[in-house]
Amino acid sequence: MYVGRERPTGGFEVFAWFFMRISGVVLILLVLGHLAIMHVLNTVDEIDFEFVAARWGSPFWRTYDLVMLWLAWLHGLNGLRMVIDDYVHRKGWRAVTLTALALVGFVLLAMGTQIILTFEAPTSRVTAGLP
Repeated sequence: MYVGRERPTGGFEVFAWFFMRISGVVLILLVLGHLAIMHVLNTVDEIDFEFVAARWGSPFWRTYDLVMLWLAWLHGLNGLRMVIDDYVHRKGWRAVTLTALALVGFVLLAMGTQIILTFEAPTSRVTAGLP
């Protein structure tokens, strides 16, 4: 006896089903790398603005963090979409909640992407206005 969602048979749901599995595996690898670098190899005392600015000075780390952001956000939004489909039964409320989810998700993803892509580290703490 199968408990839970059944495997989709076609259309967008098949893509979403595969995306959840593939993005989940990739996210595990990305997050384990992030945790190892940020919490095992470096202590809390070492991680500050300069550490992040130096890290984001490399295109590799910007891309790494951007891929992690996009996969995590889209994976989570897709999961919330499935929860809404499972528990919001009235079509009008489902449309409202899915639209709100899409709007909020897009705005926050765009903000995070803009921060990662346009970040410019100040040349010194004085130009940043820090003591």
